Amino acid sequence: MKTGNGWHLAYCTNIHRGESWEQTFQTLKDYTLRVRHQVCPDRPYAIGLRLGANAAASLSDPSTLDGFRRWLDANNCYVFTINGFPHGTFHGARVKEDVYRPDWTTRDRVEYTKTLFRILAQLAPKESGGSISTVPCSYKEFITSPDQVRLMRENLWEMVDFLDDLSDKSDIDLHLGLEPEPLCFLETSQETVDFIHSMREMRPMDDHINRFLGVNYDTCHLAVEFEEPARVLQNFLSNGIRISKIHLSSALKVRPDERRLAALKAFDDPVYFHQVIARDPGTGSLRRIRDLDQAIHQAQSTHPPVPGEEWRIHFHIPLHSDTTDLYESTSDHIQGLLDQLQSDPDVCFHFEMETYTWEVLPEAIRSRDVVDQLVHEYRWTLAEFRKRNLID
Repeated sequence: MKTGNGWHLAYCTNIHRGESWEQTFQTLKDYTLRVRHQVCPDRPYAIGLRLGANAAASLSDPSTLDGFRRWLDANNCYVFTINGFPHGTFHGARVKEDVYRPDWTTRDRVEYTKTLFRILAQLAPKESGGSISTVPCSYKEFITSPDQVRLMRENLWEMVDFLDDLSDKSDIDLHLGLEPEPLCFLETSQETVDFIHSMREMRPMDDHINRFLGVNYDTCHLAVEFEEPARVLQNFLSNGIRISKIHLSSALKVRPDERRLAALKAFDDPVYFHQVIARDPGTGSLRRIRDLDQAIHQAQSTHPPVPGEEWRIHFHIPLHSDTTDLYESTSDHIQGLLDQLQSDPDVCFHFEMETYTWEVLPEAIRSRDVVDQLVHEYRWTLAEFRKRNLID
C-alpha cells in the first residue's frame, strides 16, 4: 500500500509456497487478496512479489505477463518490488546454504536478475519505481580466490549498465539492493560499504552505481550482527550508498541457559539456515556459529555459554511476537530505525515485511492461518509508523 508519505509497504510473498508461475499466481489469489481485503480494501494495494527462476521464465512470456497486468488492474493492485534472493526451491525441502546459489560469480545469477528486472519494468508504476533484493554476493565459505571477487564486481557492474539502459527505456527508476546477511560475503554494513567502494575503484568516473546499485537493509540480519540502526544508516548514507529497500523483520534474541537452550530446539528446522552470533558480556566480542543446531550442541557440550552471553539468531519471527521469559525479539532494531527515519523519511521509499518462516514456526507463535499472521504484521507495522507520525 502507499502510506501517504510516498512510502510503499508490502509483505513479501516468499512466505507462500510456489516455484512455478501457476503456483505463485494461485497463492496471490488464495492468500494475498484475503490479506488485502482486511488491511487495504479501498486503496491501491502493493504486492511484494517473490519469483524463483522457473516462475520468472514463465511470467516473461508476453501473453502471461499481459494477463497478470490485467489481473492487477482488476484487483486494484500493483507490484513495486521483487525478492530476487532465492533462485530455486524455497519451501518444503532443504534450503540452508543453497539459498545463496547461484551467486554473483555466475551467469545464472546475472541472467535471472535481468529477467526479473525486465518483468518489473513492465509492472511497476512510474510513481513507485522498482526495486529487487538479491544475495549478498555469495556465502563466505564459497569464495576462495580473488578471481571470484573480481568476477562478482564485474557481474554487478554489468547489472548497473543494464539498469541504466532499462531505466532509460522504461522511464522507471529501477535499482538493485544487495542484502547483507550473517556469515555471507557481505555480512556487515562496513563490509558492504567496502565492497561497493572497491567497485567504484574499478570505474572511478562512473557514478551510475550510486543510482542503480544499493543495499537492501534487512533489519533482522543487521540486528543479528549487533549493529545499531543509527550507525548503519550513517555508514551507508555518508558513503553515498542508496537504501534500495528496507526489509522489516525480527530475529530471536536469547540469553542461553539450560532451560532456554531446550526451548530453542523448537526453532531448529531442516529447511532454513539459522546463523547464530553470540556476544561476550565482558569484552563485547562476537562469536559466529554456522547454524542453530551446532550452537545448541556446542553450548550443551563443548562450549558452555559465558554467563550473560547473548545470542542473536537468524530466524525470522513475526513482527508482532511478544517477549517471553524464554526469548525476546530484535524488534527494537526496527523501532530504532523508524526513529531515525522520523528526521529523514526520504531515505527509502520501499518497505517490505519479510517473515517467510510461517511453515517452520513453533506452534506457540504460529497463527492457525497464515493470513491472520500477515494481517497482524500489517497492524503492528502501521501502528509503529503512526506512533512516529510517519503516516497519517
